[in-house]
Amino acid sequence: MTPKPDSIARWTDAYFNRTRRIVESFGDCIVTYAIFMRRPVVSAPLLAIEWLEGVAKERGAAVEIDLRYEEGRWVGAGEALMYVTGSLALLVDLETLLLQKIGPPCVAAYNAAAMCMDLPKVSFLAMDARHCAGTEMSELMAYAASVGSRRARRKERAVGFIGNATDATAHYFGLRQGLGTMPHALIGYAGSTVRAAEMFHETFPDENLTVLVDYFGHEVADSLAVCERFPELAAKGRLSVRLDTPGSRFCEGLDPAASYAVLERHVPRAIRGYRTEEELRDLVGPGVSAAAIWHMREQLDDAGHRNARIVASSGFGPHKCKTMAIAEAPIDVVGTGSYLPDRWAETYATADIVEYDGEQRVKVGREFLLRHHDAEAAE
Repeated sequence: MTPKPDSIARWTDAYFNRTRRIVESFGDCIVTYAIFMRRPVVSAPLLAIEWLEGVAKERGAAVEIDLRYEEGRWVGAGEALMYVTGSLALLVDLETLLLQKIGPPCVAAYNAAAMCMDLPKVSFLAMDARHCAGTEMSELMAYAASVGSRRARRKERAVGFIGNATDATAHYFGLRQGLGTMPHALIGYAGSTVRAAEMFHETFPDENLTVLVDYFGHEVADSLAVCERFPELAAKGRLSVRLDTPGSRFCEGLDPAASYAVLERHVPRAIRGYRTEEELRDLVGPGVSAAAIWHMREQLDDAGHRNARIVASSGFGPHKCKTMAIAEAPIDVVGTGSYLPDRWAETYATADIVEYDGEQRVKVGREFLLRHHDAEAAE
């Protein structure tokens, strides 16, 4: 985590730097900060804590952390996630940078947990890196996915996130390397979906094969062609087709009427009740809809490729995952970076000093943050 101690002053708010100089001139004191968020989250504080403890060690100072909600616990809006006690001269210029490392992963962990719990039988792959603003954010988001995933496993026995896309953060999922096979660029380079699959298999013969099938708009035809080219991999469940159809068109073989028809055959209750416009788009609209996934499953099964797996990607955030659960979509793996917070204002963590040299004192309106030493964090 950055910045390193010698760069903190350049990256923190100027008024914290000035406050530190004033405190050093007029006399230090021991303070306690309460850190909270304005919306429910899942506690994902450990990278922030590690950074804070590292800075304190570099500065030769002590810091005490009273973590009220252990990693993976649900935290209500306005509840103090943790109390941080130490020298005001030590802590005052760290607030900006500490909060940056707390809010976003807590929201992302909440989203990841919700997605995994809505689809407990589906494996998830974290593909957040391409959506992140730099490598530090990428690490925070991968960590958050792993925290949310563990919560879902504990609460719902969900499969959860089985890996991610980059080597640097694979360790959060118990792996040494990132997962993934091919981008659209390889399909374009190869000139055909089948040829791209052949190139990949020739280069990595021991790897399972996941093939993007939307590049030429022939999701069904190319999926069947790849299965016919690699029948043994398909039969052993080592071949997956990845649906990533853009929202500008329907999957091959579908239109609005055909999309309703495929869901009517498999999950009629999904379309017979009231649905919002967003739910209908995910159920029967263009792109990777529930109808598209059921349609692909039908075509693979009818061609005798019942063990070929389906990977779905494109906008699989909390809302879409909930809709896929309604439709009982036959997804084997979801590749997603859409557990990232979609409203950044909701990620803002806040810190207030609630004690000065042991005396409780906080600005009016924030009395709810005062520490009660007998409080217990809820599940």
